[in-house]
Formats: sequence, C-alpha cells, structure tokens
Amino acid sequence: MSQKNIALSKTNFIICGIAIILIILGFLLMTGPSTTLENGFEPDIFSARRIKLAPIVVVAGFVLMIVGILYPSKEQKAEK
Repeated sequence: MSQKNIALSKTNFIICGIAIILIILGFLLMTGPSTTLENGFEPDIFSARRIKLAPIVVVAGFVLMIVGILYPSKEQKAEK
C-alpha cells in the first residue's frame, strides 16, 4: 500500500474553510445600494459597515488563511 502525504491536515483545511467564509462575509458586507444618476447621491456608501467593518472582516479572513496554511499538523510535531 502506498501512503499519501498531503501537505495540509484536516485542521488546516477547517481553518482555511473558515477563512474563506470570513472573506465572503466581508465582501457581502461591502455590498449595498449604489449611487446612480436617476436616484441621486446615496449616502449609505459611507456607512460604518461598508467603510470599517467589512474591510476588517476581509483582512481577518486573509490573515486566518495564512494561519491555516502555516499551522503545523500533529504529524509534523511528532516527527520533530
């Protein structure tokens, strides 16, 4: 039998999955009504949700993705 050596463990994939969900959630928080010529100016484009919260959530998702990739698996800890 051949043994498959995968670079990432199950824990890494779970962390990366949570990171992807955070990134998608952050981009969804950025959505909303846009400013059009017919409607005039839409002040909601400067809301705290779109300017502050959403970018923080997206950056947290990207940082968590890096953590998920670099997180050592139990097999790697046992080899050392």
